[in-house]
Amino acid sequence: MKRKTLWSGALAVAVIGAACAGVLMWRPAIAPLAQLAVAAPEQIRRGAQVVEAGDCAVCHTRPGGAYLAGGLPLVTPFGTLYSTNITPDPQTGIGQWSYDAFERAMRKGIARDGHFLYPAFPYVHYRRMSDDDLRDAYAYLMSGPPVDAPARENQMNFPMNLRPLVSFWNLLFLRGEPAPTDASRSAQWNRGRYLVEGAGHCAACHSPLNLLGAEKSAQRMAGGIVDGWEAPSLLGMAKARNPWSSPQLIAYLRGDVAAGHGAAAGPMRPVSEGLGNLPASDVEAIADYLLSLEGATAALPAGNAQAAAEPDSKAPGAALFQASCAGCHGEAAPMRAIDARPALARTSALRAASPRNFLKTVLEGLPPIPGQPGPQMPPFADSLDNRQLAELAAYLRAGAEPGQPWADLATTIDALRQEAP
Repeated sequence: MKRKTLWSGALAVAVIGAACAGVLMWRPAIAPLAQLAVAAPEQIRRGAQVVEAGDCAVCHTRPGGAYLAGGLPLVTPFGTLYSTNITPDPQTGIGQWSYDAFERAMRKGIARDGHFLYPAFPYVHYRRMSDDDLRDAYAYLMSGPPVDAPARENQMNFPMNLRPLVSFWNLLFLRGEPAPTDASRSAQWNRGRYLVEGAGHCAACHSPLNLLGAEKSAQRMAGGIVDGWEAPSLLGMAKARNPWSSPQLIAYLRGDVAAGHGAAAGPMRPVSEGLGNLPASDVEAIADYLLSLEGATAALPAGNAQAAAEPDSKAPGAALFQASCAGCHGEAAPMRAIDARPALARTSALRAASPRNFLKTVLEGLPPIPGQPGPQMPPFADSLDNRQLAELAAYLRAGAEPGQPWADLATTIDALRQEAP
C-alpha cells in the first residue's frame, strides 16, 4: 500500500512537471495581420534610424542578398543559424505580423506563430528599447519592399535544435527593462547608455559567454570572440595605456580612421558603417557613455611602459613588410597622407594582448565598400604562408610593444586558417 502511494505521488509529480514544462515551452500564435496601416513619413524616417542603431541589416542582409531578406550564416558554439527575412513579404517575411507580434518578438523572443527565437537574436537587449522606438522600427520595416526569400534551415546541434528548450534559457537569462534616467548624469550620457544597452546591444559581442551562450554578467563588456575576431574589452578605454579620446572613438564608431588606433575591421566594420548613418549626436552620446565605463582593459600585461620603437630592419619580417605593406603603411606612403591613417605601431590591433585581430586583418583584408571612400586592404591569406605571416607579425609587434612579443603566434595562425570558410 505504501509502495502504491509512492508511485502515485511520483506519477502526480511527473504529470505536474510535464504540465509546467508544457506551459513554459508553448506560446500561442498571434493572428495574422489583416491590413497594414500606412505610417507617416516622419515615423518611417525615425524608424530607419532605430533600425540602423540596432544593426538589423548587419545580420539580416547576406553579402549580395536583398536588404533585410536574411540568409546570413551566424556561427555559434551550438551550430549555425541563418538570419531570417524581415521584409514585409507576407509568406517568407513579416508581412503578416501585427505590431503586437513584432513587440513580442523584440521583448520576449517569440515569433508570430509562437515558436521560440534563438537568443543569437538579441531580444535580451531589444527589450530595453522604448515603446516609441519599437513602434517606429516596426513602421519602417513594414514600409519597405517585400522580398520573397524563404528561411534557410538552421544547422543546430542536439539538443539546441529543439527550439522549445529556449524557454528554459529565457527563464534563466531573460532580464532587463529600460533603465531609468540617471539624474546625476548628462542627457547625452543617458542617451548613450540607452543606445549601448538597448538597440546597440554592444554587450552581446563585447562580453564573454557562459556554457549556455549567455553573457557573463560579472564580466559584462570585458571582451568576447565574434566570428573569430576578438571583440575587445570596452572597460576603462579612457584610461588604457593606449587611451581613447572622444574624437578618436567617434571617428572609429562612424567608420573613419581613428588617429592612434586605426579603423574598424571584421564584424565591427558594418556596425560602424551603420552608425555613420545616425545623427552625429547619437554617436557622440555612445562615445560619452563608453568612455565613462570603469574597469581594467585586457590590453597589455601589467608593468609594460615602453613606448613604440623602430623595429629591427634586419629581422626576418622586415623584408616582408617592405614588399607587401610599405606601399600603404610605410612612413612615406601616399595613403598615410590621404586618410591620416596612423603608423601601424600605434594601432590597437598591434598593441593588443592577442594577435588575433591583426592576423585576421592581414588574412582577410578590408574589402572595399561600394560608393564609399573608406579604408580598404587586399587579403593576404593566399600570398603569405604561416611562417611569413608569423615573421611579419613578430616584426611589427616588436615595434609596437618592445619587449612584449606575442607568445601564441603559431597556434593562433593555425587556428585562424582552420576557422576560415
